[in-house]
Amino acid sequence: MRRRQFLAVALAGAMATGVAACGDSPNANKKDGPTATVLNVGMPNGPQAENNNPFLTTSAAASLGYRWQIFEPLMMWNPVKPADPFKPWLATKAEWSSDYTSVKVTIRDNATWSDGQKVTAEDVAFTYNLVKKYPALNDQGVPYTDATASGNEVTIKMASPQFVNQQKVLWRVPIVPKHIWEKISDPTTDTVKQPVGSGPYTLKSFTPASMTLTVRDSGYWQDLPKVKELRYTSYTDNSAQTTALANGESEWSFVFIPNYQTVFVAKDQEHHKVWAPAILGIHGLYLNTTKKPFDDPTLRRAMNMVIDRADIFTTAEAGYFHPQVKSVTGLPSPAGDSFVAPEFKGQEHKVDVEGAKALLTGAGYKLEGNTLKDKTGKAVTLKLTDPAGWSDYQTSLEIVKDNLSKIGIAATIDKANQDAWFRNVEQGNFEATFRWTEGGATPYDIYRTVMDGRQLKPVGTASPAGNFGRFNNKEATDALVAYANATDDAARTTAMNTLQKIFVDQMPMIPVGADNIGGAYSTKNWTGWPDDSNPYGAMQPTQPNALDVVLHLEPAGS
Repeated sequence: MRRRQFLAVALAGAMATGVAACGDSPNANKKDGPTATVLNVGMPNGPQAENNNPFLTTSAAASLGYRWQIFEPLMMWNPVKPADPFKPWLATKAEWSSDYTSVKVTIRDNATWSDGQKVTAEDVAFTYNLVKKYPALNDQGVPYTDATASGNEVTIKMASPQFVNQQKVLWRVPIVPKHIWEKISDPTTDTVKQPVGSGPYTLKSFTPASMTLTVRDSGYWQDLPKVKELRYTSYTDNSAQTTALANGESEWSFVFIPNYQTVFVAKDQEHHKVWAPAILGIHGLYLNTTKKPFDDPTLRRAMNMVIDRADIFTTAEAGYFHPQVKSVTGLPSPAGDSFVAPEFKGQEHKVDVEGAKALLTGAGYKLEGNTLKDKTGKAVTLKLTDPAGWSDYQTSLEIVKDNLSKIGIAATIDKANQDAWFRNVEQGNFEATFRWTEGGATPYDIYRTVMDGRQLKPVGTASPAGNFGRFNNKEATDALVAYANATDDAARTTAMNTLQKIFVDQMPMIPVGADNIGGAYSTKNWTGWPDDSNPYGAMQPTQPNALDVVLHLEPAGS
């Protein structure tokens, strides 16, 4: 799942921090009774272009997360408790074939689009065929082949078994109205200025720094939310977003907060909360394996040996945001412990500079003074890139730069524009970057994001579903296919063990930390948020669960 949407653009702080001051909120200065009507949501993504296309990862609707308040999926899935059953949403039922190559969904009969027309099975079939027709809309990489409607049922077919991708099929696709989208000439570029969805909200206003959604008057298929207005503010960077959370201007965000107890929680101990549940996904340093000499797995293994994961966790991630991944397999603990292959049980990553030097010199590299020379005698250099406003990733890159200097690799850091960064990473136009993997109910999504040859595209062609480093290894792809197609646990275990060995031996991506799908929030005006006592869904406001969270909220004191 997409974990971050932090845009880093130099912008006067007043633009972001002056957009939604507390005194302007209808919730302000009301002390008695259930008075809250507005929820202020923020993200540290900088100025946004007016783009409400729910399929495009770079649109404002995706960046800030409000696409899921307007457009809805067929089912809700809980990434915090991935083994839990799916919750019926636009579909009341989903029945998979025995080989998981097709699913028949029953569409509820009481849902309408915000323009008053009825949501039908034809709309759903149209949506999935649209995603099939335009790969740029298929950011999950599911191999759809056909979707057909019959009555209130839709049968969605895939080219291969999707046991491991059930949530991607049912939870990650925003359903759109056929009567509008069939008139769009190019859905990969259309900005959808006036979005029409089945969700409880419609877009009221848009500026580069703020977007307001208002609740529908009628026609929503379930009880309308108590939140009558959602105000999204796109702050300049992490610091501006944190300040807004601390002073109560923003009430909900997914943002990295250094020293979060002091700078956020302590500002209102009673109401300011952080909930960051871990999931079975990781983040780390992706290496472009098409760039020499980084096509050499020996060099990549040596780099892994000197990167200090513990320092990154403590210094860059404030000791909470991305828990250190210790296993050499890249699997986080405890979520991934049961999947670790026997040969790697108990094997933890350790910084070993001298061992890395020995590995390199034994493979034909030369360390001349403070410069590492590759096998052709050329100095090894590396450009590290991430968006400028992602403070934790920028600090991580500084640590990596220092770590790599110990084996003679001269690294530089590029503080990128977010939109350009997303495009460049998906198109393979980079040398090294910190990024996340997808997460799921098993480690399959971790390894698929990094090593899936089915997502292998030429440099310059977008691969939004993964394999950003263009890792080309048939054995890894075969193991991924075998895992997904397996009909029993023994076959899946064999395939998973193979994937781990390839990952450890080839090191196509250097794992550093576990992922979380949490958020910072305030209970001053709204209660009913997910937490450890009631982990009903992900806290992150850019995930599909954000709609379920809003529907759970009640005015404080009600």
